[in-house]
Amino acid sequence: MKEFIRKHILKIAGITLGGIGGFAYYYFIGCASGTCPITSNPYITVIYGALMGYLLLDMFKKKEHGTN
Repeated sequence: MKEFIRKHILKIAGITLGGIGGFAYYYFIGCASGTCPITSNPYITVIYGALMGYLLLDMFKKKEHGTN
């Protein structure tokens, strides 16, 4: 388990921080009218934020060298 966490720490941090950021965006800014497809639902906003956080922090992973 520790090896898995150590190997994927940036992905886990990106998902966590993105989800928190998505919920914060929904809570503080959100969509008052309810017609916004992403920000009107807290679940969708958290998932969208987690995805964006994952993609953002996944850019900083070290490249693995193959044995071709």
